Amino acid sequence: MTLTPRGAAALAGLAAGAVTLGVAELLAGLLTRLTTVEGTPSPLLAVADAFVDLTPPWLKDFAVATFGTSDKTALFVGMGLVLLAACAGIGLLARWMLAAGLVTFTLIGILGVAAVLSRPGAAATDALPTMAGIVVGALVLAWFNRDLTTATAEVEMPGDLTRRSVLVGGGALAVLGVLGIVAGRVLSGAGEAVRAARDAFVVPRVAAPVTVPAAADQGVPGQTTYRTPNDDFYRIDTALTVPQVDPATWRLRVHGLVEQEVEIDMAELLDQPMVEALVTLACVSNYVGGNLAGNAVWTGWPVRELLARARPLPEADMVLSTSADGWTAGTPLEALTDDRNSLLAVGMNGEPLPAQHGFPVRMVVPGLYGYVSATKWVVDLEVTSFARDEGYWTPRGWSERGPIKTASRIDVPRRGPIDAGPTVIAGVAWAQHRGISAVEVRVDDGEWQPATLAAEPTVDSWRMWMLEWDAEPGEHTLTVRATDGDGEVQTERFTSPAPDGASGWHSVDVDVRARQ
Repeated sequence: MTLTPRGAAALAGLAAGAVTLGVAELLAGLLTRLTTVEGTPSPLLAVADAFVDLTPPWLKDFAVATFGTSDKTALFVGMGLVLLAACAGIGLLARWMLAAGLVTFTLIGILGVAAVLSRPGAAATDALPTMAGIVVGALVLAWFNRDLTTATAEVEMPGDLTRRSVLVGGGALAVLGVLGIVAGRVLSGAGEAVRAARDAFVVPRVAAPVTVPAAADQGVPGQTTYRTPNDDFYRIDTALTVPQVDPATWRLRVHGLVEQEVEIDMAELLDQPMVEALVTLACVSNYVGGNLAGNAVWTGWPVRELLARARPLPEADMVLSTSADGWTAGTPLEALTDDRNSLLAVGMNGEPLPAQHGFPVRMVVPGLYGYVSATKWVVDLEVTSFARDEGYWTPRGWSERGPIKTASRIDVPRRGPIDAGPTVIAGVAWAQHRGISAVEVRVDDGEWQPATLAAEPTVDSWRMWMLEWDAEPGEHTLTVRATDGDGEVQTERFTSPAPDGASGWHSVDVDVRARQ
């Protein structure tokens, strides 16, 4: 196989880029392994995290709506394609003018350095792996460009032979670069100690375990289950790699507008009287009819008990919680100090929190969207006010307080065709901390019909519903609406998730076939 001059130049750029990342990721892995790094020395992760930080609400909405819980995978794939195009372009530029190619290559590398230094807890030493990678990558680019220039000048070595050497050498270096990236991730040791700690973690017993009555789950095929299995629970957050927090070193600090600063470790937390609570969590990015909601039994210590130790000052009305990766949420103080089951959770459905859901400790707050309450890997609580501080998503265009709106969803039937005759329409509705008092279903433009509701063990979790329908042949539109525990009927007005959650009635079009 031979390469055109342009192909050889593009491959040279790709090889330089791969070597840069390989060296940087390998050294970043060593740095993480050998030191107590608090920042993000990996340029790949740092750039991706910085991109997420700069994401406007409309783009976040688009990513979640298009890719759902695979949004992070889509981001990495997109980054890879952009990097491939950029490196190939730099290779072509270097063939035409080496100095311009090297300058462009270095400038892009400096952006990576800036991203590394922008991460929470970053130190100057975190930039060293990326800087070393830039130097090695620039040398590779210059070296290959020398061979390509020789080939163009038609000196001793034929051009096709030189381009063949670029193909072999460039391909080999690109492979080595990829291996360096993989080795860097392995060397970082991310997750090893934490996985072992989670395996050994025992969820504390509680005085009054939650019992879910059988009548809370209607068991209609295709309808969501009342309690969501941990593996099926939705995950939406800004962490591109799951933060690895060792419970042995975990600390939670309470400070700010308080009479007394407080700090607890895991041993002290586990020594407190734990409770269990059924709570449905929902993402503000959930579209009408979407599945970014889940219900679980959470085990934890009420946040109000910890805040009572700190004694918030009268001017405080918000708690700014911070994750181990620097993400923040601004939660109304009232929601953390009233009688609702707002928890520092350590267990989920009787198991230790999964790493992706916040192990070892996360916040669970009924009645608020997760972006203002459900901080995973929580390490800091600053008692403050909405006038002084704001959480991660508020300056990005999302509303300040995020109360959950009444929502209802049709689970079955979701798509046609279906057979005519007796059919069950079923789904779920939620209005956390208010409860659901009624659900109604409409077929086409007919009258609203009351659905049969399952038992409601708590107003903090969703409620199952079902309606028997004698389906007639033809195309039909099924629509659902719910009424919350305060008597407020779910609004018909459709809004998109930004800035404070989607609203509107969920409808499903079905094609009913005549029985043969």
